[in-house]
Amino acid sequence: MSRAVTLIRSSSLSDVAEYAYAATAPAEARLIFLAGSCPLNEDGSTAGVGDFAAQAAKCIENMALALAEAGADINDVITTRVLVASTQQSDLVTAWEVVRNAFGDHDVPSTLLGVTVLGYDDQLVEIEAIAAVHD
Repeated sequence: MSRAVTLIRSSSLSDVAEYAYAATAPAEARLIFLAGSCPLNEDGSTAGVGDFAAQAAKCIENMALALAEAGADINDVITTRVLVASTQQSDLVTAWEVVRNAFGDHDVPSTLLGVTVLGYDDQLVEIEAIAAVHD
């Protein structure tokens, strides 16, 4: 089955960004809106306390599980928003590198944001995503 998501790159915009600038899905695609993926272990504890990379990896792992439950996988994601509780750009980059590597060639349009606080104790990273699939 073909993928519903088409990534769009622009020759008119900088190629410095490590993601496509836009993505589309056809009208008949089923959209999947994921809640922010948090770095929570199955018992509800926060994984990777104090470690931006470990928390980003746990968010990706949890996102993949949620996608699978919805009948999708990481290659069906059409966009992401990565939230990092830090004012240091290096912390944002650390989290971003994990996310970017997880997506590989499927470099979806993404937004990376530094925020003041996230919802769970010791939480440093959260990843929002939207996916699209053909049923």
